Amino acid sequence: MISTEIEQVEKYYTMISEYLVKYSMQLVGAVLILIFGLWVAQKLSKVVAGIMTRNNIDVTLTNFVSNVVKVLLIIMFIIIALGKIGISVTPFVAAIGAASLGAGLALQGMLSNYGAGLAIIATRPFIVGDTIEVKNVSGQVKTIELGHTVLINEEKVEITIPNKHIVGEILHNSFNYSLVKGEIDIAYDASAEQAICLIENVLNQHELVADNPHSQVGIEGFAESGVTISYRYWVPTTKIIETKLAVNGGVYNAIQSADIEIPFPQRVVTLNKE
Repeated sequence: MISTEIEQVEKYYTMISEYLVKYSMQLVGAVLILIFGLWVAQKLSKVVAGIMTRNNIDVTLTNFVSNVVKVLLIIMFIIIALGKIGISVTPFVAAIGAASLGAGLALQGMLSNYGAGLAIIATRPFIVGDTIEVKNVSGQVKTIELGHTVLINEEKVEITIPNKHIVGEILHNSFNYSLVKGEIDIAYDASAEQAICLIENVLNQHELVADNPHSQVGIEGFAESGVTISYRYWVPTTKIIETKLAVNGGVYNAIQSADIEIPFPQRVVTLNKE
């Protein structure tokens, strides 16, 4: 039994020796080709990234394209190196094709997100810092990744949306700001013009209220107990709540200080003596 094992070892040793004698130079050449390929892939990837950066291409798309170029070049040089040492790459190519088909079917949802991410980066319907609303979800764009987009709303909550749910949908983009609405009732015998001027002053004095688009103040309607004054203004998306609270407090104090009556709901009741 020991002699049988020795014969097997000698057989493998002879086989390896013959292979090294026959393909020693090819093996060295394959290693050199692989090292050269890694160097070329690294350099060309940096060149592609530099060209796209100089042309102000989105950083996410730049990284993706440069990495794809690097991976493709490495695969190409690996195939050349394998062929150099006498290994047929045809079965590998067939296996890779079959595996790619299976992976594509299994990961079609993820791949659709990546495709949608590339479409967003290429067409740029919005950029980081814009405020968007899609499928009743709104927030300021924090990051745009290939697979998903991250929003942050006025409550500082991060919302992750798969990109396939953005492309092809109705998209609202208010850029850096969000619209805030407020209203207050004043008595019918009070001066609406004075109240509007007071509210405009409050909005103009608040540092977070945008100058463009300009805020709007006017008579919204006529309620049962008073005249409804409406005011609309734009603020940074992540500052909505604190700005709204501050503005509402300023409007209330301004109306109170000017002795303008803020009516409460009331009814006039007529008694029939009969």
